[in-house]
Amino acid sequence: MTVSIILTSYNYGKYLKDTITSVVAQTYRDWELVIIDDCSDDNSFDIIMEFANSDSRIRVIKNHINQGLAKSLQTALLAVAGEWVVFLESDDLLKGDYLEKKLKVAEEYPSVGLIYNNVEFFGDDSLVAEKKFSSLITKNKKLHFPRNMFYKLGYENLILTMSSVMVKRRYLDELDFETPIDKLLDWYLYIQLARKTDFYYLDEKLTLWRQHSDSYLNKDRKIKFRFANIEAYLLVLKREPWNLKLVLYIIFSTFLMCMKRLSVYLSK
Repeated sequence: MTVSIILTSYNYGKYLKDTITSVVAQTYRDWELVIIDDCSDDNSFDIIMEFANSDSRIRVIKNHINQGLAKSLQTALLAVAGEWVVFLESDDLLKGDYLEKKLKVAEEYPSVGLIYNNVEFFGDDSLVAEKKFSSLITKNKKLHFPRNMFYKLGYENLILTMSSVMVKRRYLDELDFETPIDKLLDWYLYIQLARKTDFYYLDEKLTLWRQHSDSYLNKDRKIKFRFANIEAYLLVLKREPWNLKLVLYIIFSTFLMCMKRLSVYLSK
């Protein structure tokens, strides 16, 4: 079974070699790596082509103008051939047995369409991140899997990073990528996916999540008063207008998000 790995690249040339090497070193060998470079102006593309020229499993797409994460992922998805898709950010790493262990879960639980895992933090801000995300890791450990996660994602995103996610390709074709907040694209997609398939959490640190000050999540810290997670639920509600449980859940989750936003504002 071929697994397609999508690596989105934008001006992270200093990290790319290690990231791509972590894919090449996988113990499971039947993979393809589709790298989409979003018009980088550093040495990223040269590094990408060096790997692509030495391994036929690596294919490259280069955007002629900067498209952003959502459109880049959609473009890459048109090019993949695998039954499963792994998302990999260009500053993160995969442990050598990442694919092997995820595929064992997929084989054991055919109802599961999304598999995610625990992470190892590394980099300049790793200690801060460990403290920040420790509660989410604990919550995942307490849940029983496989399970439906649709009513577990309203208040917080339990999946730490996209680099820890592997999804069945067929579910991705049915998603809306028009997130109201770019940095919350993952949460917006997970809620839609949770309505379609079961999730499985693998409590092993198969992803190395790099923490640094110039990461995508740390840019543009301005808070926008829009909730990508709530809008994802509203998207589902359009297809299920008579679902009273969903209506009540949206109201409750919106209230909790407003309280959370208020507490952040008051703490400044």
